[in-house]
Amino acid sequence: MTTVSRSIIKIGISACLLGQPVRFNGGHKESRLCSETLARHFEFVPICPEVAIGLGTPREPIRLVGNPASPRAVGTVHPELDVSDALTAYGKHIAVELDDISGYILMQKSPSCGMERVKVYQANGHPTEGGGSGLFARALMEARPDLPIEEDGRLNDPVLRENFLTRIFAYAEWQRLLKEGLTRKAVVDFHSRYKYQLMATDPLQYKALGRLVATIGNAPLDEFAPPYFSQLMAALKKTASRGTHSNVLQHLSGYLKNDLGSEDKQELQRLITQYRKGTVPLVVPLTLLKHHFRRHPDHYVANQAYLQPHPEDLSLRNGI
Repeated sequence: MTTVSRSIIKIGISACLLGQPVRFNGGHKESRLCSETLARHFEFVPICPEVAIGLGTPREPIRLVGNPASPRAVGTVHPELDVSDALTAYGKHIAVELDDISGYILMQKSPSCGMERVKVYQANGHPTEGGGSGLFARALMEARPDLPIEEDGRLNDPVLRENFLTRIFAYAEWQRLLKEGLTRKAVVDFHSRYKYQLMATDPLQYKALGRLVATIGNAPLDEFAPPYFSQLMAALKKTASRGTHSNVLQHLSGYLKNDLGSEDKQELQRLITQYRKGTVPLVVPLTLLKHHFRRHPDHYVANQAYLQPHPEDLSLRNGI
């Protein structure tokens, strides 16, 4: 594991997901994934924007109304209660104040915290098809576009969960480099570490970013680094498929071509094929691949984030 994966990583989270009784009815929406599993690996920063802007608990519920692209957040009983500007301002404030977080988990369907598909009601009382975003969430996402942000419900999908946490660790590693003082060598080394992870998530951007990094000496680093990182985080946000994972596994197995006998090669190829066809999860060929690299070490491969982009005991690749 890398240093960054052992250090404390902070993640913002909707407070109700940790079991705090901050919802409008005095209840919570505890997520055991967050409060138990992920809490062992991250330092959570719990926030309830509705409580933070002065709404009590319990309180009158709020809902989104009007144009889905720019809705207002008003009381369901007293529509003259309009907290739109307060929620938006607080989202912008948190985006700046929590500059050391590496990700954020939001409460789904919330008029303050929902990322998407939040009901937006019209004058006739019916919600608009497609919905919109919670106002706090929208402000946060606009202010921190590179920050890994996900809704709790989507984390029940093993592919989305693995992708989200992979991005958190990449973001945290970049934050560490910025804190230490970014250099061209650090950027090149960072990109080299994420080469195969990029190949798995976005093969086209893998090539484009490789060409971009080759030009790193043509511009001042403070002009090069931010757009490079934004492009990389956008590429990592795409979910890898069995096909792209299999392609990466084949590339990595190529480093062992002079070290393995025919039987070992055949076994590895059989497991990669079984994974591609959906017979076994990703962890199966990966485990064998890592076993062979322990016997036949390769410094470049050992440095690849793809082999272990997150703590092994999270078992994120057992279900994909």
